[in-house]
Amino acid sequence: MEKHEKIYVAGGETMIGGAILRALDRQGYTHIVDRPREEPELINWTQVDAFFARKKPEYVFLAAGRSGGIMANQKYPAQLMLDNLLVECHVIRSAYCHGAKKLLFLASSCSYPKFCTQPMKEDALLTGLLEPTNEAYALAKIAGMKLCQAYRQQYGVNFISAIPANAFGPGDDFSPENSHVVAGLIRRMHEAKLSHAEYIEIWGTGAAQREFIFAGDLANACIFVMNEYDDDRPINLGTGMALSIKELAVLIKEVVGYKGELRFDANKADGMPVKLLDSSKLWAMGWRPFHDFKSALKETFRWFLEKENGDG
Repeated sequence: MEKHEKIYVAGGETMIGGAILRALDRQGYTHIVDRPREEPELINWTQVDAFFARKKPEYVFLAAGRSGGIMANQKYPAQLMLDNLLVECHVIRSAYCHGAKKLLFLASSCSYPKFCTQPMKEDALLTGLLEPTNEAYALAKIAGMKLCQAYRQQYGVNFISAIPANAFGPGDDFSPENSHVVAGLIRRMHEAKLSHAEYIEIWGTGAAQREFIFAGDLANACIFVMNEYDDDRPINLGTGMALSIKELAVLIKEVVGYKGELRFDANKADGMPVKLLDSSKLWAMGWRPFHDFKSALKETFRWFLEKENGDG
């Protein structure tokens, strides 16, 4: 991407989309064609097509779509699946119809089979059954990757896909119902600290392992692959560091300053037993994360406190 070319971040109001916008600004890209307050309703085809016809973006980051943790995936599978399918179809089609030079679609590590060999390589997609607790969401993300490949095959366009590790950071959803594990634990421990609760209960055994990537690092990785990667196969965007949920909870407890007990409810679902990406392809191209995990947790917690206190 040249610094002056027109760039659109679909989903600029999301944690990842907002981080991409900030990273583009820091790196000197001067022609962002839209900001979140002006974004069309992406599940509405008429609005999306009119937006692309008017703005004619040359590069598109597709970071939009509804998401949530295990609870949201179990309660709203139809909504998660349909919203993501509509967003993907509308943005990818409009990018093609209105001449975008390149599009990057962000999928999810949920797209890998439940019992995938770890760390998960890109060629393991569609080699086994999905984790049931987020199957609907994962299928929608798989469809987005396949749609990019189909447009490449039929029309020769440079539409690519990437699979991030579990992202967290400023702008995350901290709501009790829709939050992912990092944001959810930060909120719960903060509230437990304020109420002097003796313990909090955490879903699952605590043994499940996850790989995490700070939103700022993920944004830099997205810009990096937009500039450097042109393959039809998806590429993993990960840090190579995995933690158990118990290890994560202990770290967040320290960052938040909660003194109570952590109790794990083994009757609740763990989700996939392990999710660790093989990001050797990305690393071989020269990309590296900038933030260490604990400092990234502290920055995320600071942002959460600012929002809670009405300062953000």
